[in-house]
Amino acid sequence: MIKSMTGYGKGECTLSDQSKVTVEIKTLNGKSADISFKSQIVPKDKELEIRKLLAAELVRGTIDFSLIQEMKGGALKKQINKEAVKEFISQLRDIEPECDKSIILSSVLRIPDVIETKDNELSDADWAKIDKAISQAIKKLNSYRMAEGTALLEDVLGRVANIMSFLEEVKKLDVKRVPAIKERLRQKIDKAGIEANPERLEQEIVFYVEKLDINEEKVRLAQHCKYFMDTVMKDPLAGKKLGFIVQEMGREINTLGSKANDADIQAVVVKMKDELEKIREQSLNIL
Repeated sequence: MIKSMTGYGKGECTLSDQSKVTVEIKTLNGKSADISFKSQIVPKDKELEIRKLLAAELVRGTIDFSLIQEMKGGALKKQINKEAVKEFISQLRDIEPECDKSIILSSVLRIPDVIETKDNELSDADWAKIDKAISQAIKKLNSYRMAEGTALLEDVLGRVANIMSFLEEVKKLDVKRVPAIKERLRQKIDKAGIEANPERLEQEIVFYVEKLDINEEKVRLAQHCKYFMDTVMKDPLAGKKLGFIVQEMGREINTLGSKANDADIQAVVVKMKDELEKIREQSLNIL
């Protein structure tokens, strides 16, 4: 069963200091695992572990990961970097000795890094809770992706079925097309008053008609449609492969339309192209 690359998952836990941790993961379509990581409490070594987990579990897509800690009773604990404040005040007084002290202090407190988030060492038990919250968010996101994938599957299979139905129309029109082409050529020759050897004329007509033959295109398009349907049903990570199959389907549809030299068939080909373009758009969001 295919999955959509679009998804959302959320996990929560309460740590030993009663602070609340919220994990949110959002995904959109993308060619690879492009991870955006936002957190104030996750150290670099732990971040690398989480990134590896996300890449392994979510495979690919534009992935936004957020881990936020909320202390009980409000925002994260803050503290003033006293040494930085003293240094900044000293420098400002050197520049403007007569400046009011309250103005200097107000200005200094707006400088980045003066107000710091107080680091809280998390225990192994707390990290185990956070890991569980991350796993919970991933599980919910994958469930979301699966539900979206079911809708995508229904849509693309319906559109491929439409293309195959249009192909049957082309086959019926093609039966009448060749005799009609031959008749038009004979009428043009008669109208021009050209005397021709009947056998040579028949050979030239056959040669001309062979150039307009679309049997190979019809066969290959039917094969590509079947391959698309088999792939989307059997391969859980079919997205990239489907993109290549859609390209091949488009090539056959374009050639069929250009070689047919028939207004009725070209009208059906336009319908095929419309369905294929919608399949292409949907395939970009299939994992």
